[in-house]
Amino acid sequence: MQSLNRFARYAAAALLAAAFVVPALADPAVAASSAVGAPVGGGCHFQLINGGYQWVCTDTIGTPGGPGSGGSGGGGKSPCTLTPISQAQAQFLGLQWPAPKGHTWEAITCTGAQPFGGVTLVNNATGVPNVTPQQLSIIALGDLKIPDLNVMTAPPPDHDGLVGLPEWFWITGGWATIHTQRIAAGPVWAQAFAKPVGMSINGGDGQAIKNCQGPGPAYQSALAASAQHSDCSITYDKPSAGQPGNVFGASVTVYWRVWWIGSGVPFQLVTARRPVVTAMNIPVAAGEALVTGQ
Repeated sequence: MQSLNRFARYAAAALLAAAFVVPALADPAVAASSAVGAPVGGGCHFQLINGGYQWVCTDTIGTPGGPGSGGSGGGGKSPCTLTPISQAQAQFLGLQWPAPKGHTWEAITCTGAQPFGGVTLVNNATGVPNVTPQQLSIIALGDLKIPDLNVMTAPPPDHDGLVGLPEWFWITGGWATIHTQRIAAGPVWAQAFAKPVGMSINGGDGQAIKNCQGPGPAYQSALAASAQHSDCSITYDKPSAGQPGNVFGASVTVYWRVWWIGSGVPFQLVTARRPVVTAMNIPVAAGEALVTGQ
């Protein structure tokens, strides 16, 4: 099987040289769209339409959505067509001619900002382009929406922390693996995943960044401070007075492991630690802890 990407730049020249008049072509990754999350039903597939094909993605649940989708919603459609290329065009591109038995070389034409997608083999019986799991993984990874998780603090941001006392940070909700729908073309498919694996805290006051595993324990206001502990806390040794806005510009970074799998392809790591940063303002006052029981 020959890759779309391998011929992309040559195909553009070939279309001009051979006066092959079609709109600029697009990578199928630009044309495809599907919702993200923990899907129940739905999916993406090729659908024959008027002698060409169209990516059809359906989704029945509210999810974060793919890039530019604006959040929850129900999938989408982006039309693509396939146009057979001539023997001269195929030979110009260095493609086998005639095409392998039962297949035709065709150019992919889609809508979008980057409409050139190159040339692919199409199964004459099904009308489905020959694609690899790796090519479909590009679509799946493009659909993977990694969320900003909700960061909590104790004391909360609208209350002053105190010099010398720990400021707690933790994540509430969403600390779980997310995944896309399967992106499929006939029997070939790919699916992308992401999982939060750790976080770090930058207090914004110049002290070393604090790393911790997991989402951190929630502060329990009903318990005495001495009865609970968190590795996801920092202690300020100076007040925030005099800083811009009289607050420390802190941030919490959640790191995500991203990978994909596909038909005949096991776990493929994309990145072990993709950072997603949440900025926050932490007011810290000079003060002394009260001593009781004397």
